Amino acid sequence: MDFTTLEIFLLVAERTSVTRAAAEIGRAPSNVTNRIRALEEELGACLFNRDAKKMTLTREGRVFRSYASRLVALADEARNALKPTAMPDILRLGSMESTAASRLPPVLQTINRAHPSLALRLTMGSTEELTRAVVAEEIDCALIARLPGDIAIPGSDFLKELDSDPIYREDVLIVLPASHPPIKTALDVRVNWLAALEPGCTYRRVAEQWARSSTTIATKEVSSYHAILASVAAGDAIGVVPRSVFELMDWPGAAQIHSLSEIQTLLVYRKEAPSPAIDILRRALLADARVH
Repeated sequence: MDFTTLEIFLLVAERTSVTRAAAEIGRAPSNVTNRIRALEEELGACLFNRDAKKMTLTREGRVFRSYASRLVALADEARNALKPTAMPDILRLGSMESTAASRLPPVLQTINRAHPSLALRLTMGSTEELTRAVVAEEIDCALIARLPGDIAIPGSDFLKELDSDPIYREDVLIVLPASHPPIKTALDVRVNWLAALEPGCTYRRVAEQWARSSTTIATKEVSSYHAILASVAAGDAIGVVPRSVFELMDWPGAAQIHSLSEIQTLLVYRKEAPSPAIDILRRALLADARVH
């Protein structure tokens, strides 16, 4: 069984005619017929019902067609994977919610104008989720926050398996209710909750490490930065937010802020021959970073 024979089988099944299939690929009808017969002998099954007008698939032929289609598609995918100069049709990009909201819109517009045939499929998640997805080849690349070494969690460092490029620097803020006095340390916080995103969020980990000096602050997990805003506005929580997102949001009143640290945003991808699509994304991101 070879891929040429599988392709001929699929074409005959689609055209329901050896003659039409042979004409389409420039082969003699006898050659196509011999290929189909050899395939049937190899499989030990009759794949086509043959009558004077057309060839239709038998039950066995219909079952085999689904496998043949997948084998041919997989062969094409393998050939394309070995051609790093070929431009893929889709780039699967992962991003943190904060980066997608505050950084990506102009970048994606630039790419769309310059490369309209390249479709970008965006997946949202935390740094930990996105890094795992790149390693598992579920996405091609991702924008993540570099986890500071002093709070790295054992067993969760996947970056050694990936290449990375620093793109942005994010100022991570603690946002306090408008009526809250300025603070210098977590001991100055007068509310009991830290509103933050899921545990895989690097910004949450930075804020939780900062808050450890206080025994009264507990983490309240919420689903979005808007939910963090609502918690802070209610007056019973502080929130952790990158400055780029803070400046986009309509905070009620004069919210108090306290800067924690700067965190790098990295573009990560597998240690392989660089994809042209990833190179296009990298150049657009770096150009945007220089502007901002």
